[in-house]
Amino acid sequence: MGIPNETEMENEMLEAERKRGETEKQRKEAIKQRRLERSLEEGLRDSFPASDPINVTQPPPSVEDKRKGAEPKK
Repeated sequence: MGIPNETEMENEMLEAERKRGETEKQRKEAIKQRRLERSLEEGLRDSFPASDPINVTQPPPSVEDKRKGAEPKK
């Protein structure tokens, strides 16, 4: 007894949907990685030739920043 065509097609559609989800997750991770790399490169350029290590993380906005409406860099 074979698998009905409808079930086989549903399985193929579910498999394709799962792969798209994985691809989307990989794409978002790659964007995040590129953003981090850009931040590191910018930090290195801005601190050259100093010997202090760079810091990619940003402190949370201060009260004054919030009053001025300053947005944190992304």
